[in-house]
Amino acid sequence: MRANTVVMIILAGIFGVLAVVLANIWLANQRSALAQSNGVQASTVVVAAMPLKFGDTLSAEKLREIAWPAGAVPAGSFKTVKDALAGTGARQALQTISVNEPVLPSKITGPGQRATLSAVLDEGMKAVSIRVNDVLGVAGFVFPGDRVDVLLSRTVRDNEGADKSFVDVLLQSVKVLAVDQVADATKDNPTVVKAVTVEVSTKDAQKLTLAAGAGQLSLALRQAAGSKGETNERVTLADLTGDTPDDVAKRQAELDRQAAEEAARKQADEKIDGLAKAVERVGSQIDQMSKVKPAPVVAAAPQAQPVKEVIKYVQPEPPKLATIGVFRGVKLESYEVPRQD
Repeated sequence: MRANTVVMIILAGIFGVLAVVLANIWLANQRSALAQSNGVQASTVVVAAMPLKFGDTLSAEKLREIAWPAGAVPAGSFKTVKDALAGTGARQALQTISVNEPVLPSKITGPGQRATLSAVLDEGMKAVSIRVNDVLGVAGFVFPGDRVDVLLSRTVRDNEGADKSFVDVLLQSVKVLAVDQVADATKDNPTVVKAVTVEVSTKDAQKLTLAAGAGQLSLALRQAAGSKGETNERVTLADLTGDTPDDVAKRQAELDRQAAEEAARKQADEKIDGLAKAVERVGSQIDQMSKVKPAPVVAAAPQAQPVKEVIKYVQPEPPKLATIGVFRGVKLESYEVPRQD
């Protein structure tokens, strides 16, 4: 390789490094000038140095301070780790806090307090537990922090004595606080639980308590971002088949007509059976009377002319046919049937 080529390569490298250094200096000066022109002043905010979950105790190793624009500091945030840990007793996390997420007073307990559900509840809200199983609890896929709709299924008896089943949406977008006795929102393994604790208002807590004894409660998991209420209506058995109210009324009228005909047929059969038994009793009495011989009657002869009178008893021949009357509705029909001796 010739000497000129080597010299050119060395000079190119020197000029390249010099260009990078000058560009970095220029960019730094521009950032400094922009910051000074906007009047931005640096501040510090305490953030999580590692992921924190519900119940984790705060310590200096789990927190750190980072630079933060003074005009964008979150309200209530701590400037130093010492401020965050100040007070008598340790603090615990009330919810999941990610790495570099600001630690706010609403996310941790007070000094010496424990992480309990009462500390998580918003002002004016109550915690109510609902008994569920592997089906009613959405197969264990409900976790703390999710939002669910509470459904009420029940069966009532109408004025005609028929049972009618239906399902109503009792509450919408209810926040789940805990499943069984676990309130950790970082739990991600589906588990079949026996109870789910939700956050509701006082009136909704009364509704849930009353509904637990009136029917069966089920949970419907909502989309994570879907917290708005929806228009809903009662679902009955008729909705499962797609019948219209007129179809349901016609089917019910047909069932009532068939029931009335069956009752009338049964009543007519009972009347016929009663008449047959009555005819049988009459025939039996006639047979008994035909077998009894009446005592001969002797007429008194005149005293003037005594006459000997002989009376011969002739047994009447029993009738061969018996007449039976049958009511069909309001009409009486007569039938002659052979009499059995």
